[in-house]
Amino acid sequence: MEIDQTDEGTPGKNWTLRDLAARGSLRTSIGKLSGSSRIISSQKDFHFYNNFPEFKNPVRETGEKSKNMLIKIGASEDLLGKAVMFPPDEKMELDDDVANDWLENVNDNIFEKFDVSLDEFKKLRKKEEESGVRKMRVNAIDDDSESGFQMVCGKKSKKFFSSLDANVEEFRVKSQEVRGSRKVKPKVPFHIPTIPRPQDEYKIIVNNLNQPFEHVWLDRSEDGSTFVHCLEKLSVIDFVDKNDSTAEAIKPSPIALTPFKLVEDVNELRRLALKLANVKEFAVDLEHNHYRSFQGLTCLMQISTRTEDFVIDTLKLRVHIGPYLRSVFKDPTKRKVMHGADRDILWLQRDFSIYVCNMFDTGQASRVLKMERNSLEYLLNHFCGVAANKEYQNADWRLRPLPHEMIAYAREDTHYLLYIYDVLRQKLLMSAAESENSDPPLTEVYKRSYDICCQLYEKELLTDNSYLYIYGLQDAVLNAKQLAVVSGLYEWRDVVARAEDESTGYVLPNRTLLELAKQMPVTASKLRHGLRSKHPYIERNIGSVVSIIKHAIRNASAYEEAVEHLKARRLEMVTEENSLADDSELSPPTAPEVIKTTYEVEIKHSYLPNDRKDATSISSVQYVNESHVIESSNARISTNELKSAHRSYERNGNKKSETDGCATNVPGETLHESGHPVDTPTDTKLSPSAAATIPTLKKPSRAFEALFGNSAKRKYIPDKILLGFRNYKTLNWSK
Repeated sequence: MEIDQTDEGTPGKNWTLRDLAARGSLRTSIGKLSGSSRIISSQKDFHFYNNFPEFKNPVRETGEKSKNMLIKIGASEDLLGKAVMFPPDEKMELDDDVANDWLENVNDNIFEKFDVSLDEFKKLRKKEEESGVRKMRVNAIDDDSESGFQMVCGKKSKKFFSSLDANVEEFRVKSQEVRGSRKVKPKVPFHIPTIPRPQDEYKIIVNNLNQPFEHVWLDRSEDGSTFVHCLEKLSVIDFVDKNDSTAEAIKPSPIALTPFKLVEDVNELRRLALKLANVKEFAVDLEHNHYRSFQGLTCLMQISTRTEDFVIDTLKLRVHIGPYLRSVFKDPTKRKVMHGADRDILWLQRDFSIYVCNMFDTGQASRVLKMERNSLEYLLNHFCGVAANKEYQNADWRLRPLPHEMIAYAREDTHYLLYIYDVLRQKLLMSAAESENSDPPLTEVYKRSYDICCQLYEKELLTDNSYLYIYGLQDAVLNAKQLAVVSGLYEWRDVVARAEDESTGYVLPNRTLLELAKQMPVTASKLRHGLRSKHPYIERNIGSVVSIIKHAIRNASAYEEAVEHLKARRLEMVTEENSLADDSELSPPTAPEVIKTTYEVEIKHSYLPNDRKDATSISSVQYVNESHVIESSNARISTNELKSAHRSYERNGNKKSETDGCATNVPGETLHESGHPVDTPTDTKLSPSAAATIPTLKKPSRAFEALFGNSAKRKYIPDKILLGFRNYKTLNWSK
């Protein structure tokens, strides 16, 4: 295949993709190749036939032609925008997947350019419809000018763009506002397959063993059973502002005029630590990625002082972050301003052994002030007039080098935060306490921030009953054999994810796990047929997976009791739903009694970035002084347990919710994204001075049983399928 390199003004340059797709010979060849691929020898048969020249020579000739074609495609700047050279032979000899990764990257580039062209076409077509004036007319050499498409690689037609008036830019701005108001799904991908895993790229070593997390920088209690946070030696009153001045806050300089530094080496990190040692306060935020790692990775740290912005590459500098920044974060004389810091606090502990003292959470401040919304996006718009672009909220922050747009988004999260802190502090000082017995609003914010900092990170642990808390299991209606398969595959998935430092959702998603459990494939071919998409770890261990399923089916009798319990629980939940529905219909709107309370828990579904309900979690805890209480004994939780759960919350998830700005655990066994439970206290007696309002889910999972006062007292510990293994690759699953 020849790549036309003609100059602008000839059809060849802009017809590269079009000509490639239109050639009948290419489409015919692909069709013939696809149809004959099933009869091509593979694996051992291939090596056998490759000993004969009649087979070897045509295969080698075809391979050379294919290679030359790929080399030309990779070298074509017209096609890809820039040359993406085909990997040399020595790299492919070391790793068979190099060529496949290259091909996926090239395909992604081509489809991305097509998406850009399609977006441009849609914008201009809509502009035509609104104005009634036809503007989609490209140069005359394009036969398909009526389509309105244009190539985005190479040089574009000056004549075409000169025909567009200034209203196009106005239309683009308006269309962006419309997309924002309609909450269209962002186009920024949460996972880019071609990005090398940071664990491999930067030699990141983590401890995924099925053992509790060790907080090596904390002291233990006298009996050695728990860790003691450094904050517990201090009082909340130590952090409350002694200065009650309400002087007008000064807005920060625009981002474009503010000095900025991207910290990527140790010397720059050292200089940053020295600057932070000389300031009284600074703003902090983190960008996190939970996919393709078992516990998740902190990818970026943003820090802003009153005069400068910093973005730290925490992947490159992972082992250096703690030694250089630990002391300034722990220093109780320096105020750290954060927004919705619940998970940020835990990520700092997990990845860098950093424990925060003296933190002011602007998310909690907005709640105490009872603002209309509590997200950072709202605060930026309300106080600073900044319309935050939240398309990058769930972006793949492992990407290196970071694009300018992602750096700008990261800076925006902290650049205005100290000013927002000043404004909120003034409002809190001018606000009156709710009652004579309650704390001043500013003190209340510091108490909540103190509690958030006192949380301690906990690693997900595999237990004998972990599989019972997979989201969707309750509604799957499985028999004993199928439930046994769920248990076996769940445990295999956990072993693989820990050993390879992969997310359990990548190794085997919950939805796929439940589908395989229903099908119970006992041969490799049936297993492959039951998979709707490619799962690399199943392909590599397909024999072990089949053995697990067979073994589980033989031991299905151990799961009969668990099946009966799930049936009873389903019936109980249906009864509860009907009862609550009847109560809501009979009770007038003013029926619930208004009483004093300290916490209000709001239960919501938490969605993974690919829109799968693989986890259910508590997305926010709202602190209020008065609340309507559901008249049900199953909906009551003690205040102390909510505080305790608030400190111990951990969710191996994505960037913190901008809708609520805060995330907190609840009593009982709750879910992580991978489906692992976290054990927390389950006593749910109502405190005399506190109550909780709990909106009921339509389909609550068993992870929330403790919330409704119906946690199971029976435990099911079937025979373990995995015994005495050290490496999942060497397991003998046939026993």
